[in-house]
Amino acid sequence: MSSVAFHTLGCKVNHYETEAIWQLFKDEGYERKEFDHQADVYVVNTCTVTNTGDKKSRQVIRRAIRQNPDAVICVTGCYAQTSPAEIMAIPGVDIVVGTQDRTKMIGYIEQYKNERQPINAVRNIMKNRIYEELDVPYFTDRTRASLKIQEGCNNFCTFCIIPWARGLMRSRDPQEVILQAQQLVDAGYLEIVLTGIHTGGYGQDLKDYNLAQLLRDLEAKVKGLKRLRISSIEASQLSDEVIEVLRDSNIVVNHLHIPIQSGSDTVLKRMRRKYTMEFFGERLDRLREVLPHLAVTSDVIVGFPGETEEEFMETYNFINHHKFAELHVFPYSKRTGTPAARMEDQVDEEVKNERVHRLLTLNDQLARDYACQFETEVLEVIPEERIKEGAEAGLYAGYSDNYLKVIFEGDEEMIGKLVKVKVTKAGYPHSEGQFVRVIDEVLAN
Repeated sequence: MSSVAFHTLGCKVNHYETEAIWQLFKDEGYERKEFDHQADVYVVNTCTVTNTGDKKSRQVIRRAIRQNPDAVICVTGCYAQTSPAEIMAIPGVDIVVGTQDRTKMIGYIEQYKNERQPINAVRNIMKNRIYEELDVPYFTDRTRASLKIQEGCNNFCTFCIIPWARGLMRSRDPQEVILQAQQLVDAGYLEIVLTGIHTGGYGQDLKDYNLAQLLRDLEAKVKGLKRLRISSIEASQLSDEVIEVLRDSNIVVNHLHIPIQSGSDTVLKRMRRKYTMEFFGERLDRLREVLPHLAVTSDVIVGFPGETEEEFMETYNFINHHKFAELHVFPYSKRTGTPAARMEDQVDEEVKNERVHRLLTLNDQLARDYACQFETEVLEVIPEERIKEGAEAGLYAGYSDNYLKVIFEGDEEMIGKLVKVKVTKAGYPHSEGQFVRVIDEVLAN
């Protein structure tokens, strides 16, 4: 029996796709091994979002080659798509597949075994207009299932390489999404996270169908689904129709991740982001009107080329004013091949780090304030894991629908189920809770 080992770098979409590629190998009778064990085939799913992503990807590829020089080394993912020649130049790499044609990977492996000639199977991604179906009926070890609904992005922000790695926007067939969602619920998942490269853009390339309709259809047609989360949505995609769906839905969670990147109109223009802060603020106000307890989390890039102290403070004040529930803060890092990397006025590292620190301090305060609204409340939590080490060892951790991490005393039986937990002490990065009861499945259905 042949064996395969995987290593995934980068984002949730990559992790989803590794699981999908594993299904292809499994169907061919392969056994899955840990990456640091001996295997006949190694698949490295690479990331290219930063220059560091490239570097880490190269290190992992070399590690696989050292692990078993006789194995077939297959490299896929975003770095493979943008720089196939660079990867082919690493001695020991046998097959390079980009972010398409993953279903052909096993065929390439057979071809390589027969001919012993390295294969570069990367094609121009910009010509692709079809969503590549990759099925994941269940995940190896998660309580939340991801469901990929679209691929690619048409935005071409000046800091970002992703359209070149993933191609242009293409949406998955709604029937396939519903089918796959039902499969995941039947496999025992209560929560599904809709994911993609530009998830909220779903349907832009479809005729008479959009994200709001997909959300409605999932709720109406998928039996037994308790929670539906959107991994990320742009402010411009928060149409009144989507907001109405959020208001009326019983399963779409009370949490949205809306990347802001900067709170300054002048910086947004340099980033080639397609909204103004006035528009962004208006959408947030509209959401709060409809969903007062909504958790809004966001991504921020600090120290983008040319960012002045005033521009940074515009970002700081906007975030403070709108009370985001949690931030992911990134210092700007040059990505070779993007317009921003060639801009004058690169911000000094020390200044960047100091601004990151100020925003993280604000984040701690805002996240704590948000959590405090729920002290003494009873929330519905899906326990994900038993904490292994530290002061909380032995307790269980899970997330409420509005994405508060709660830790409490529980047992193995609860993992993956919906349970009621009373928040006894609100805080950040987690709140403490007391188990109330498991929500009765019979009643729930």
